[in-house]
Amino acid sequence: MDNPNRQAVDSGIMNNTKDEKKNKLPIPPLLEDKNPEEGKAEFDLNVQYGKKEFIEGQETETLGYNGDYLGPIIRVDKGDDVKINVANTLDEPTTVHWHGLEVPGEMDGGPHQVVDPKSSWQPYFTIDQPAATLWYHPHLLHKTGEQVYKGLAGLFYIEDEKSKELNIPKEHGVNDIPLVVQDKRFTQDGQIPYELGMRDVMDGFKGDTVLVNGAIAPELDVKSEVVRLRLLNGSNARAYDFNFSDNLAFYQIASDGGFLENSIEMHEVSLAPAERAEILVDFSDYNTGDKVVLRDGSYEVMTITITEESDSSSSIPEELVDIVQYDRDDVVTTRDFVMSGMGPMVDINGKQMDMDRIDEYLNLNELEEWVVTNESAGMGMMSGETPHPLHVHGVQFQVIERNGGEPPLNEQGWKDTVMVESGEEVRLLVKFKQKGLFMYHCHILEHEDAGMMGQFLVE
Repeated sequence: MDNPNRQAVDSGIMNNTKDEKKNKLPIPPLLEDKNPEEGKAEFDLNVQYGKKEFIEGQETETLGYNGDYLGPIIRVDKGDDVKINVANTLDEPTTVHWHGLEVPGEMDGGPHQVVDPKSSWQPYFTIDQPAATLWYHPHLLHKTGEQVYKGLAGLFYIEDEKSKELNIPKEHGVNDIPLVVQDKRFTQDGQIPYELGMRDVMDGFKGDTVLVNGAIAPELDVKSEVVRLRLLNGSNARAYDFNFSDNLAFYQIASDGGFLENSIEMHEVSLAPAERAEILVDFSDYNTGDKVVLRDGSYEVMTITITEESDSSSSIPEELVDIVQYDRDDVVTTRDFVMSGMGPMVDINGKQMDMDRIDEYLNLNELEEWVVTNESAGMGMMSGETPHPLHVHGVQFQVIERNGGEPPLNEQGWKDTVMVESGEEVRLLVKFKQKGLFMYHCHILEHEDAGMMGQFLVE
C-alpha cells in the first residue's frame, strides 16, 4: 500500500489484536427471507445511521443497512422472484444498486432510482443468472463515494443447482467466509470523515488502515480443512494484491459473475475496487495453533488461526462449471470507450456524466465488442499513472483480450468489473438480456462522482 507512514500505522494496528476475544472476524448475518413460498423471496432493508467502535473506546459515526455498519447478506436462488423493501431512514437521499445483478433498468438502483429521505422503494425482479457472489451499495449521483465509505455495502449471493452440487465448503461463517475488505482513515478521536484533498480527487480516496467486515486486523478461527473465502474489494479506490504470509497456494474458483470453468492454482490474486474472487484454501496440513496471515502485498490484513483438527475429507474440485463462450463472429456492433483525463476532469469518450443525455443505444440480445482503453497516463506530477476499473451495469461480460493477448485464466469467466491500467486496452464481449437505462463508469468512486460515467439504453 502506498502510504508513506505505513510502518507506524502497521505497528498501531497490530497492537489492537492483544485482546483476541474482542477481535474475532465479524461475520455478516444472512438476511431473513420473509416469504416462505418456494421460488419467492422478500427482504427488508433499512438504510440507517449507526455508531461503531472500530477502535476500542472510540465511537465512530457510520452508516449501515439493518445495523450500524455494512449490511446483511441477501441470499437467493436462481429462478426466484425477489422483492426487496428498501426504507431510507437517513436525512439525505440514497439509492441501492444491485452490483452484478442482471435486472431491468428501473430495478437496477442507479442514480435514476433515488430513494428520498424517510421514503421507501420496492424493487422486484427474477433471478436469471448463475450462482455468484455479488454485492449492493449506494449509487447516488456525486455522493456514492461518501455513502459507501461511511459503511453502506453488503453482499448478495445467488445459488443454483450447480453451486449446490459442487463439493465445496458451504457452511456460512464456518468454512464459507465472506470478506468485505475496505480501507479507512481514522482521525485521532476515531472518526472517518470523508474530506477529499487534492490527491484524493486525483487518485481516489485511500485509507491507511485496512478493515475486514468492519474490523481492524481481525482473527478468523478455522478447522484444518478446505476453507472458502469470498473476497470483495469494497474500497473506494484501492486495489489489493491478496496473498498468504507463508506463500501458501490457493485456488480461485469464481470471479465477479460466478464460477470459473476450472479452479486455478495461484499464490496471489489482485482485485480492483468492486471486483470479487472466491478462493479455496487448503489448511488440512496445518496443526492446531498454527497461524497464517492474509496480506495485501506485505501488509497484514487478517490472521487465520487453525483452532481444531477436522475429520472432513477435503478436496479441491478441478472442474467447476461449463461456460458458454460468446463467438466473436456473432458481434453486431463494436464500440470504443476511452477513459481519460485526471482529477475533476476525468471523462469517458471526452464526456462527463449528464443525467439527461443517453450516450449509447443498444439492442437487446445483440452481441457487442467493447474496446476499453485508458489514456490517463503520465499527466502531471500528482498522478503519473491512473488505473480505471470499468464497471458495466445490468450485465456480466466476457474479457477476450488484454493488450492484444489472451486475458489471464481468472479473467476468463463472467465479469462485471475489469481493471484497465494506464495505457492498456481491454476487449469485452457484451450481451444485454434486460431492457432499460444503465450506467458504465469507473469504479474508483471519486472518479465516478466527478463524472467518469455514461449511460446507455437497451431497447
